Amino acid sequence: MLIGLCGGICAGKHAIAEYLIQQGFQLLELAGKSQSNITELGDELRLQASEIRKKEDPKSSELAFQDADSLLDFATKRWQERWVTTDIADATTLDRFLLRPFFLLVSVDAPVSLRWKRFADRCWRRQLDPPELEKFVMWNDHNLYDKEIGRVYLTDKAQVRLFNSSSSLKELHSALQTLDLADEQRLRPNWDQYFMQLASLAAQRSNCMKRRVGCVLVQDSRVISTGPTV
Repeated sequence: MLIGLCGGICAGKHAIAEYLIQQGFQLLELAGKSQSNITELGDELRLQASEIRKKEDPKSSELAFQDADSLLDFATKRWQERWVTTDIADATTLDRFLLRPFFLLVSVDAPVSLRWKRFADRCWRRQLDPPELEKFVMWNDHNLYDKEIGRVYLTDKAQVRLFNSSSSLKELHSALQTLDLADEQRLRPNWDQYFMQLASLAAQRSNCMKRRVGCVLVQDSRVISTGPTV
């Protein structure tokens, strides 16, 4: 299983990755990451993502890759193990990841005011002056909506969406425990979920103007017939 995390600046991707690592996942990352189109060194240092705390592992250097294709190939050969990454940078790369049946994309979001506060706290920890809210909003818009690096094109394709509106890690961990991202039924639904999805799809062809109706006839887990009627 490979979980990809995407979202805006300081939405909580790295906090979720650290939680998953505590649950037995291993981090896959790209070497030499940098913020695109940032010209001032101070701004680049501010925007540089936090380091994810990993378990001490002599093999950790082997889990950093030069490009996304190498990372994906590595995970594909070990698809039965648990992996997590925050390094899916563009829609083209994401489309290749989504072809893998063991991949789950999770988007993370939070209110802009809360993300700005988290960003300011991160700047203070790095002994850097935090930006004004207006400048942070401009960076956020660039990060989400830029035609080349816009993360919104990734979040639109997420199979799971998480709203991280709490400033408490304890609350976040409690929500993640309830959500159970490691549940592999998210990747392969059980029979009931599978057949109900087929019924929902059949309902899209319904001619009834009062409601959508769909039907799937099944025997011994085999589809006998489907149709937009009951």
